[in-house]
Amino acid sequence: MSWKPLALIAAAILATGAAPAPKAAPPPKPAAKLAATKPVAAKPTPKPAADAGFDARDPASMIAVLTAAGAKAEVAQKEADAVFLTVGSVAADFSVQYAGCDAQGRKCRALLFDNATDKPSPPLGQLNAYNQTSAMCRGFQDKAGKAHVIYSTLVFADDSRARLVNQLGAWQGCIAEFRDFLKDPTAYLAAAP
Repeated sequence: MSWKPLALIAAAILATGAAPAPKAAPPPKPAAKLAATKPVAAKPTPKPAADAGFDARDPASMIAVLTAAGAKAEVAQKEADAVFLTVGSVAADFSVQYAGCDAQGRKCRALLFDNATDKPSPPLGQLNAYNQTSAMCRGFQDKAGKAHVIYSTLVFADDSRARLVNQLGAWQGCIAEFRDFLKDPTAYLAAAP
């Protein structure tokens, strides 16, 4: 064999082996340390201009919302930390109790809606079964034997007029649901989930 083919083979081997080895990828940079962060306090959502002066914790705001909806509402009584409203509307007459109020009867913490029906209460077993079927509405029997439906909610400084209107909608749903129950408690409970 001549040296020429061997030289070519050797040159080819050297050429492939002589190529610079590919550089290894640089090691990843260490992750930047996260700066210690403090929890960010939620900033109160600014009220829209339409809600200027509106405070869901103030019974006067509830009266304004009810009046705008066509109901008649007024303060019936004040106590140390509560304000009671009476409400008359086409749909139903009911009361609203503001609870946990300051000395001026404002900045209240909760609302309790109450509708005393003109019907006698069904047996307590059925009333209890109704309470087990409703997520938001509760029924009870007063000392005179009349059935009531109630609904309560907390109120906050940043609650909007729209949220209070939604609460009134939920309350109206409670009244309608309880009326359906009182028409025929046995049938209502048989159809309940």
